Amino acid sequence: MEKKNTPHKVSSISELHQILQLPKPLHPLLSIVDNSKIAMDATLIPDSVLLDFYKISYKISTTGKMGYGQGYYDFNEGGMMFTSPNQLIYIDDKEAEYKGYTLFFHPDFIRNYPLGKNIRKYGFFSYDTNEALHLSEIEKNTIIGLMESINNELHTAIDEMSQDVIVSYIDVMLNYSNRFYKRQFITRKAVSNDLLMKVEQTLDSYFDNADTLKTGLPTVDLLASKVNVSSHYLSDLLRNLTGQNAQQHIHSKLIEKAKDFLISSDLSVAEIAYQLGFEYPQSFSKLFKNKTCLTPLEFKNSLN
Repeated sequence: MEKKNTPHKVSSISELHQILQLPKPLHPLLSIVDNSKIAMDATLIPDSVLLDFYKISYKISTTGKMGYGQGYYDFNEGGMMFTSPNQLIYIDDKEAEYKGYTLFFHPDFIRNYPLGKNIRKYGFFSYDTNEALHLSEIEKNTIIGLMESINNELHTAIDEMSQDVIVSYIDVMLNYSNRFYKRQFITRKAVSNDLLMKVEQTLDSYFDNADTLKTGLPTVDLLASKVNVSSHYLSDLLRNLTGQNAQQHIHSKLIEKAKDFLISSDLSVAEIAYQLGFEYPQSFSKLFKNKTCLTPLEFKNSLN
């Protein structure tokens, strides 16, 4: 997608409500919006925004298309999107109408809670648009129920327990979302297996090409870009399919290639290290022993 202009920085939830032409938020650090009640003037909406806060949305649309990062996401069938602070969000169809809810909350709202640190473990905040979470009817009702519970809490008299209760709802929602993503990896097994095959082919091609290895070892970001997914999504998918994240998968493939060299060639350990893209042979030997409990020479001698 081509960049239309400089993204508009939105520093507060109050400012966002002004852009969306909504009443002032009930809390300065948190807001939940019924998407069907947004009546935006398209001429006042920026093409892209950077929010200083988290955004969790469940949306259904018959006409609209929205995105973040480098791709579009079509919400015709409904889906969840998660964005973290300072992640690019752009709007393609400003006339679209959406159903569902969107939750916005500032990092300061959860900062003094365990979730303030634990939220980093939810990799789906860094997924791309084509990796959105598609919900079953039961899952949808679970998420909508939590959104409505947060909304009800906001509309009751605020007391010393209000923030604790809302943070607990957010925590539960993220845990459910994590569970639903794991389910999605399984139920979309054909797509997942196709991606796994593409990963294997990409790594084979990389390690078989002397020119690419001159640039060094393949990184997770490089591998993800080759198979057109985000690095976090790739690691989570591989972990669910194989028990290894993307970095471990790369290392496993590298060790396989190293064993091939050790078995079928007369190259020295240093030469094999350079062939595989290592800058220092010691790094190769250390990784090999860590993965096999043998040094490269010990492995080679064990075959004789």
